[in-house]
Amino acid sequence: MIDRSSTQLLDNSFKKPYILKKCIALLLSCASSVAKLKQVHAFSIRHGVPLSNQDMGKHLIFTLVSLWGPMSYARAAFDQISHPNIFTFDTMIRGYAESENPSPALDIYRQLRVRFMDPDTHTYPFLLKAIAKLMLLREGEKVHCCAMKDGFDSLVFVQNSLVHFYGACCRADSALQLFETMPDKNLVAWNSVINGYALNGRPNETLTLYRKMVLDGVKPDGFTLVTLLTACAELGALALSRRAHVYMMKVGLDKNLHAANALLVLYAKCGNISEAKMVFDELQERSVVSWTSLIVGLAVNGFGNEALEIFKEMEMHGFLPSEITFVGVLYACSHCGMVDEGFKYFDRMKNEFGIIPKIEHYGCMVDLLGRAGLVNQAYKYIHEMPMEPNAVIWRTLLGACALQGNLEIAEVARDELKKLEPKHCGDFVLLSNLYASERRWSEVHNVRTTMLNEGVSKVPGYSLVELGNRMHEFVMGDGSHPQTKAIYAMLLEMTRLLKLEGYAPHTSNVLADIEEEEKETALSYHSEKIAIAFVLINTTPGTPIRILKNLRICADCHLAIKLISKIFDREIVVRDRSRFHHFKDGVCSCKDYW
Repeated sequence: MIDRSSTQLLDNSFKKPYILKKCIALLLSCASSVAKLKQVHAFSIRHGVPLSNQDMGKHLIFTLVSLWGPMSYARAAFDQISHPNIFTFDTMIRGYAESENPSPALDIYRQLRVRFMDPDTHTYPFLLKAIAKLMLLREGEKVHCCAMKDGFDSLVFVQNSLVHFYGACCRADSALQLFETMPDKNLVAWNSVINGYALNGRPNETLTLYRKMVLDGVKPDGFTLVTLLTACAELGALALSRRAHVYMMKVGLDKNLHAANALLVLYAKCGNISEAKMVFDELQERSVVSWTSLIVGLAVNGFGNEALEIFKEMEMHGFLPSEITFVGVLYACSHCGMVDEGFKYFDRMKNEFGIIPKIEHYGCMVDLLGRAGLVNQAYKYIHEMPMEPNAVIWRTLLGACALQGNLEIAEVARDELKKLEPKHCGDFVLLSNLYASERRWSEVHNVRTTMLNEGVSKVPGYSLVELGNRMHEFVMGDGSHPQTKAIYAMLLEMTRLLKLEGYAPHTSNVLADIEEEEKETALSYHSEKIAIAFVLINTTPGTPIRILKNLRICADCHLAIKLISKIFDREIVVRDRSRFHHFKDGVCSCKDYW
């Protein structure tokens, strides 16, 4: 005779397969809610279905990861499964790869190996995605070797993941090398290799690859165009950008907020703020990124007051500014000399919006004081910061000292920079220029000798202009261009007309112990003047001129370009290392404050 408790146990053992199936069915219905998943989990516990059951655990983890649920929950479930299969391992790796903390994906992979389980076709793509996020080059190379040994390196999904991984780890050339061996180059592969060059600050290669992709008949998607627009923005390639914009409108990608924001940033970085505003005005929906992009764009283009007006409008629409928004606002105040307003916004950021200032915000404040000629206050402000100043902070102060002629504090800033970044060429150049402006030629010689002894070379200045679907690069005294003879003839004509307008060269900008006549000649051949001459002989009257320069524009070129814009009736936009200058009718948007 069977007692009642034994009967109950027997009944439960028969009911469990049915309840297990019911729990799995319920999990599959939880496609949109982690809360419902938890209810199903509780139901399974009450009815004696443990997570140690492989099927139950597998489906719960898969559903949780698909819902972007907390990985701590998934890991707790995973640890209870006595014999997880490869599907469950892959799901965990995928979950971590798509989370904000991808590090545990490596631990899950190691567990898989310790159990002598064989990876499958899904293991490596998810694992490489996690490693790419972590930028662990050596780990990724090891996984690449394992994929080759396991025979998965020829699979297109693994190859795509490897191309993405190498690009993310600053190995764009390795990504390209792998990409070129791929027999099946799909859109994902093209996007990965193109984005790799964009991430590594190589916009020329980015555009070259994009052209190859189009020639191969592969149609770009939103991700491709965002990458393309980023590269165009770095080069100031406005004509190509406009073609990309037309294509976006044609296929409806201009409605994609992410792509539209990239387009807004692009026009701002190309110095075409009117088109940036037009993109912003046409947005059907706007995010904080949209507002911030326009604010930063206006600020770097020298329209500080307009940037602050947009910030007020953003507040009126109920958007909460981010820490990046305030970088734009503080930048606007800095480049327009609005010291009191800058400090008010800094206080609002902390007290009203609860944003803890980062080093970038303190950098803006040091720049704000330094540009206004308040170098001593800027130096004091650095010492009162609640964090250790980095090299950018001290370099900002050094730049302010060079502008204001404060040699004493400049030497202090340089001493601090020696500890942080001893071989940054710009620091040597700023100090050398400051000594030269004081005609202390022996100190200039000492700085340059130190540079030579320590193997520090000065970054050469160059200017880029876009013409005829190509970017043309010029350096000081450039004689390599096919049109050199015509360019230099135009330079002579420019100099003649400038002198008729009363232009006198700022020879103090040529900080070398040479004759005045030699200094005037050197100033005539600065790269931005050569670039302007090139555009003048190759375009019709009235065509705007847009120049991208890698260094700060000098005072002589700034004065000369103001007059050239008036003489030749051209709008000239120069984007230098830190901001834009819009020259028109003999006036610059910076109002000579930069």
